[in-house]
Amino acid sequence: MEYTTQMDAARKGIFTPEMAKVAEKEHLDPKKLMALMAEGKVIIPCNKVHTCIEPNGLGSMLKTKINVNLGTSRDLTDLNMELEKVNHAVEMGAEAIMDLSSFGDTQKFRRKLTHECPAMIGTVPIYDAVVYYHKALGKITAREWIDIVRMHAEDGVDFMTIHCGINKETAKKFKRNRRLMNIVSRGGSIIFAWMEMTGEENPFFQYFDEILDICREYDVTLSLGDACRPGCLQDATDASQIEELITLGELTKRAWEKDVQIMIEGPGHMPLNQIAANMEIQKTLCHGAPFYVLGPIVTDIAPGYDHITSAIGGTVAAMNGASFLCYVTPAEHLRLPDVDDVKEGIIAARIAAHAADIAKGVPHAMDWDNEMAVARKKLDWNAMFDLAIDPEKARRYRESSRPEKEDTCSMCGNFCAVKNMNRILDGEIVSIFDE
Repeated sequence: MEYTTQMDAARKGIFTPEMAKVAEKEHLDPKKLMALMAEGKVIIPCNKVHTCIEPNGLGSMLKTKINVNLGTSRDLTDLNMELEKVNHAVEMGAEAIMDLSSFGDTQKFRRKLTHECPAMIGTVPIYDAVVYYHKALGKITAREWIDIVRMHAEDGVDFMTIHCGINKETAKKFKRNRRLMNIVSRGGSIIFAWMEMTGEENPFFQYFDEILDICREYDVTLSLGDACRPGCLQDATDASQIEELITLGELTKRAWEKDVQIMIEGPGHMPLNQIAANMEIQKTLCHGAPFYVLGPIVTDIAPGYDHITSAIGGTVAAMNGASFLCYVTPAEHLRLPDVDDVKEGIIAARIAAHAADIAKGVPHAMDWDNEMAVARKKLDWNAMFDLAIDPEKARRYRESSRPEKEDTCSMCGNFCAVKNMNRILDGEIVSIFDE
């Protein structure tokens, strides 16, 4: 092969089949796409082993993409249910699936995803190491952590979250500047505990160059994890979060030197008025690498509705430069999401992504909205349903309250502004009470 990674190909002027698909989807000039990829500002996560993938690009100038987290836990180990969630997620337009399985035969599930699922597949190797080695956390060696990274690359995952920004220095700063909510990242808490128990440096930081060699071999994109992301509004934009981000920016440059594609993970819980500034800080410290945000969740008081708090924050983040939104379901902070929760989370995230794309002027983003406006003007209900982001729900609501006349709804009836404006502009008489 003439190139190792998609970034390497772009730097060599090689227009890959994956780039061709992304350029067509994004209405982007191929030369412009390659230039952005060569700089690291656009990525196409695409493991060479994952041959059934439908390539997608991530970058602030492209359409905002969404990721769906799922996977087994000790309390819920039904692989069939997780596969049902995967299939629903892909059908509903999710571009990525992140397998966060922490119990059971995780490799079997992971390999099934990379052999059958067209979405980008992401994982967090640190979770899997605890499951795979099945021994006390403090007994896992640095070598074993890195071996799991290679296993995931060999299994075909397209991107991995590696918590490499929380090193000994960051940990010291964290302990000096205590938080209201401490560390809420699962991976971050695991590696922090491991460092505290063993006294050793974070192996994902210490052996970062070895990890880059693995990623270069399989063309795995590294998602540099935010171990110190804020878990409540009070902790947003604190010293630990920014210190980690500085480290991630330094590691980004090292990755690019080896042609490894990179994205940066971000907050977290954050007041609405801090989101835009955080996007600018990330773009500056991490040199324009695509930003993958987990929310941001803009208020801490809405368990059961955090798909809404997240959609609000995600819209603001994406319109200010985030490239990739991790969905949040109504079950966030409460339990493992079921199929219905997954649907609610995906729809909320897709609305946020689409609203942001319109705000930042992505080419043709508003075409869909214009088509809906035409259908509504014509009172073409079937066209409205077909264009809806959730056609099934729209049809169900209409059917649940049928109007007297089919050209209106049960809210307005003969007072329907659309129907009456169509009539009066066509020279007809409008007589609301006599109809």
